[in-house]
Amino acid sequence: MSTTTTPRERILSPAYAATTVAMFGLIAFVAFEAMAVATVMPTVARDLDGLGLYALAFAAPLASGVVGMVAAGAWSDRSGPVVPLLASLALFSTGLLVCGAAPTMDVLLVGRVLQGLGGGALTVGLYVVVGLVYPATLRPAVFASFAAAWVLPALFGPGLAAFVATTWSWRWVFLGAVALVALALALLAPALRRLEPHAEANETPGSRIWWAVLGAVAVLVLELLGSASGLPALGALVALALVWLALGRLLPAGSRRLAPGLPAVIATRGLLSAVFFCAEAYIVYVLQDHWDVGPGRAGIALTCVGVVWAASSQLQSRLGERVSHQRAMLLGSTVVLVGVGALALTVLTVDGGTRPSAVLPAAAYVLAGAGMGFAYPRTGVAMLEASTDRDRGFNSSALSVADSLGAALALSSAGALFAAADRSGHDPFLAVFAAAAALGVVGVVAAARTRTP
Repeated sequence: MSTTTTPRERILSPAYAATTVAMFGLIAFVAFEAMAVATVMPTVARDLDGLGLYALAFAAPLASGVVGMVAAGAWSDRSGPVVPLLASLALFSTGLLVCGAAPTMDVLLVGRVLQGLGGGALTVGLYVVVGLVYPATLRPAVFASFAAAWVLPALFGPGLAAFVATTWSWRWVFLGAVALVALALALLAPALRRLEPHAEANETPGSRIWWAVLGAVAVLVLELLGSASGLPALGALVALALVWLALGRLLPAGSRRLAPGLPAVIATRGLLSAVFFCAEAYIVYVLQDHWDVGPGRAGIALTCVGVVWAASSQLQSRLGERVSHQRAMLLGSTVVLVGVGALALTVLTVDGGTRPSAVLPAAAYVLAGAGMGFAYPRTGVAMLEASTDRDRGFNSSALSVADSLGAALALSSAGALFAAADRSGHDPFLAVFAAAAALGVVGVVAAARTRTP
């Protein structure tokens, strides 16, 4: 008597390989573009005589991405993810072309806005595809592959972008990515053709788009006015209030008060991004300012985080159901809190007159990256498990909105706090890292409430 066993499915099994590779490629290309643009933007701004718009070149796609996320989520719930995903790729590619051909900084900003719209919509579309194509047991591995897709861009993206800009022109950093996006779309096309229309469609209120626009504009205003004093500072407070109101319309009910279940999952995602990206924005800066570390050596911390984040994501994927979603998010959020808290303590030690090795703050930041790798993918898995065809697009967009607005809001507030602490004679880095640690405490509370009631 013989028995046969069915091989365990993997994300690279024949049924999923092309889709997995295509989505991996899209994420990697978006990651490369982000790393590359950060590398060449000073050159771009000088060449186009637009140094005054330098910060806006980064803030614009972050803000417009929120609008793309909400629009793609509503569109996906109404008719499925195929057309929204194709539209997002068209917008993203058009943005690349506009940036690559931009004669002025103003035109480049238009391209960055288009990139943000397409990139935000692309993220939501891929989440919906994951929910439709892959069984629940494979979703942790898919999201781990998304994290792994950032490793090579983190390792080689800045150097390659600098080489392209020096050898040819910074314009080819934008233009060259278009062909890569087209290649990934060709691989993804077979999976998209197999997707069936929704059996039940859901109409998302059109007002969500306007709330997304309001939230995006408010984030930009907060970015521009956050570090000001006097009357402009009041404008920043109004912008902050508007972002808070917009979040109430863009996220599931109860997300802002950490209600148990899906709302807490969405809140956990936003708080993870807020805490970690505050640390990321200032880690190189503080290493240069407090430890006299050169930019090249300080940037090693960013590379290490990319590798550790991906490794931690693979670990949580391999553990699978042996670690519940709630436990993974709680453990990861706690590690992020410990890492950012340790980073604040190292800065406090320097302020006290003792200078520990620069390895310690860098290691604390890398530890926070390990926590992100463990918790971050599970927020996506938990969100999809709580979703149906009627609301998968809405919930996917809500997760991405929490991610993007959480980071943007925290970074804008951190910039204002940094400026205020500096003016008052306090250590601005300590103020930022301490505030991030306080947010980390709230993140741990949110993660503890993610179990579905």
